[in-house]
Amino acid sequence: MKPFILIGIALLATLPFGSLPAAAADKLSSLCDVHYPSDARIEWECVQLKRNDSPYRLFGKYWKDGLRFNRMDRRHFIAGMWIKVPKRLEDIQGFTPMPENYPDAEQEAKFILVDQAEMFLGAYEYGTLVFSTPVAVGIDGHRVPNGEFRVDAVDRRHESNLYPVEGTDRPYPMHYGLRFYVEKKVDSWPSYWLHGRDVPGHPASHGCIGLYDEEMQKQYYHEPQKPILKDAKKLYEWVVAPHRPWKLRYINNGPKVLIVGTPPL
Repeated sequence: MKPFILIGIALLATLPFGSLPAAAADKLSSLCDVHYPSDARIEWECVQLKRNDSPYRLFGKYWKDGLRFNRMDRRHFIAGMWIKVPKRLEDIQGFTPMPENYPDAEQEAKFILVDQAEMFLGAYEYGTLVFSTPVAVGIDGHRVPNGEFRVDAVDRRHESNLYPVEGTDRPYPMHYGLRFYVEKKVDSWPSYWLHGRDVPGHPASHGCIGLYDEEMQKQYYHEPQKPILKDAKKLYEWVVAPHRPWKLRYINNGPKVLIVGTPPL
């Protein structure tokens, strides 16, 4: 049997906290240049982050929504970065670009829709949205394939056997992993997963779909000090409920995963 090659590791996940290499900073200094179809719904302005800025300081009680609107996590909320700030913060309360109802999923007990154009994921029960989250998708040359798939394996503490944490020989973590596709090639079988990782506000993976996982970030990068954003865990537990397997487990009739759209960069 041919070995699986696990793909989808972050470009930015392995950087020292609060810093970017000069080349990356020049390229990724403005999330205002990342355009989503839903941007037109909300009037916003481009604001450069200052040294003492924090999501709460900038967005107040809507700080989680502000991060979701920018498709970013707290670890990438860095001084010098330009981000989108709504002119009326209340406009982003409960922000999601995903439809509240998805008729094509009305017969599915659990259904996952990933819109790459919006860089967002929606989890549906019989066609009704039950939660949504921003995601990191593949960079140019490593795009997540569009199409209809199905979760066929889960792994609470998955790790890459291809990519290490930068500057170490430690395998890159892919915690709360949900495998949805294995691409059969001549010399390898690359596999695609939904899993926890950094979410920097732009395409950043090598083919997987990444969700908030501040537990992993604290473990590997020592920040944030108090993990709050745990959407990878939430999706994982929603998929595997009522069971919560710790190790790799293959499953039958997992939720359908529909991936559509073209990433904004």
